[in-house]
Amino acid sequence: MAKRRALEPLEDIMDAPSPASKRSRVDDDMMSPEPTNGTHSNGHFMSPRLQDREKLDIMGAYEEEHDELEEAGATPDAEEEDEEASAMQAPKRQAAPTEGYTDLYLDTIDRKVLDFDFEKLCSVTLSNINVYACLVCGKYYQGRGPKSQAYFHALEEGHHVYVNMETKKVYVLPEGYEVLSKSLDDIKFVVDPRMSREEVARLDKEQKICWDLLNREYVPGFVGMNNIKANDYFNVVIQALAHVVPLRNYFMLEDLSARPQLAQRFSTLVRKIWNPRAFKSHVSPHELLQDIALRSSKRFTLTDQSDPVDFLSWFLNHLHLAVGGSRTKPNSSIVQRVFQGTLKIESQEITARADAGDRLRFEDAAVKTEITKFLILTLDLPAAPLFQDALERNIIPQVPLISILNKYNGVQAQEKMKNRVRYRLQHPLPPYLLFHIKRFSKNKFVSERNPTIVTFPTRSLDMSVYVEPNPKLYPPGEPVWYDLVANITHEAVKKKDDSVEGEQETKVWRVQLRDRSRDEWWGVQDLFVERERGETLFTKESYVQVWERRRNPNSKGKGKA
Repeated sequence: MAKRRALEPLEDIMDAPSPASKRSRVDDDMMSPEPTNGTHSNGHFMSPRLQDREKLDIMGAYEEEHDELEEAGATPDAEEEDEEASAMQAPKRQAAPTEGYTDLYLDTIDRKVLDFDFEKLCSVTLSNINVYACLVCGKYYQGRGPKSQAYFHALEEGHHVYVNMETKKVYVLPEGYEVLSKSLDDIKFVVDPRMSREEVARLDKEQKICWDLLNREYVPGFVGMNNIKANDYFNVVIQALAHVVPLRNYFMLEDLSARPQLAQRFSTLVRKIWNPRAFKSHVSPHELLQDIALRSSKRFTLTDQSDPVDFLSWFLNHLHLAVGGSRTKPNSSIVQRVFQGTLKIESQEITARADAGDRLRFEDAAVKTEITKFLILTLDLPAAPLFQDALERNIIPQVPLISILNKYNGVQAQEKMKNRVRYRLQHPLPPYLLFHIKRFSKNKFVSERNPTIVTFPTRSLDMSVYVEPNPKLYPPGEPVWYDLVANITHEAVKKKDDSVEGEQETKVWRVQLRDRSRDEWWGVQDLFVERERGETLFTKESYVQVWERRRNPNSKGKGKA
């Protein structure tokens, strides 16, 4: 049966327009403005979140480029921007909050979860470019354009306030306007603490007790440091260097934005250690440690224990280069001006003699003299006793510091390979002296530790007897006083569940620091900070000491020796 032919057009009967030809949704969005009543072009209702997602698909690349140019302080070419805008309608950013809503979303900020010590990497892309921190949950995200991770996070989680980790500007997303409220100044200060010269000058004179957000008491400069796994060797060195006044002041006040990351991150960590308005009473060295692991080819990491002296030597030399120091010119950086001294080395080949007592006797002839520079002075301990005493107890031997310093008096000779060697310090002595008390020795079979205790005063160490007189630089007979600033100690802790002999001890590093403002001593071991008595500092196994030269030689110094 044949179909009946229509007598009249269907449009006339139904009184309805012909259906429009099908086009892609992108073409519709590009050729016509986006509906503002929450409906799609086909008349169906669409939620605001779906509207934003649709805009992300259309305008992603354009907004990313615009965001990067805006962060760099530039804008796209006007003609190109007009052409792009005519082709596709971007979600417009607000230049300011809606009238009457100045503090919108600021009540959602949670300062207790904010931690700006960790490496500034996006938690999604792991990129360190254009990173923002969410002030609601504390996570890092990259960018703030319509296809950025921060933008998605704002839509999905409802977290709207973000701070740029470079510029310290705070934005509200997805609206995109900058927040200029002064109530956020404390967050900006914690991100990058900056102090004036007057405030830095008062650090050692008027140090006050502060409180963190959890109402825990702390003293700026004497705060704990996270031991992520096995980086306590790193913590004690950084804590000691942060109390070397000229070095600390330089990295707290100088602009190092054009320097390598090593100098910038060390500067940031030092400023956070001395931060009087911290949100928490400890700091984390994660950001600096990551850069050091990269530069040292994983020689120093946060997962493997290392020797503090090895790290100190490596760090000072690389920090010297990072702040513009020269490999050949002495005193070319703040590091060398603070720690570098001059040492005279006399050596003579050992000849066979019938009398063994003449083995280390210097002769006038055939003496080679060498003048060299140093950053760290190594002090040798006498050999520890091998046998028990008469009461069948292993008595820990003691030796005074001035006794092992005789290595540098220019008279006492030592045997080094096939030569006799003697050392003598030269004027002028550096403002700070670093002593390394050598406790560990290693051969092909075993590593040994010397437990000898070194007794020392905390003040008024006279170094003039170890320096060769030079009337042109220093009056003869005048004492050269040094006071102790920091003392890094070693402690051997036995493992409870270790059954292998010879591997029953682990190394624990601790640092003792002098508080100049109160004339007190603090002991810091990772996150634990406690007061200590200056009279009992020597009871620990001292490993590295930092001594400060007294500016006024006639001053006896204050406090107990």
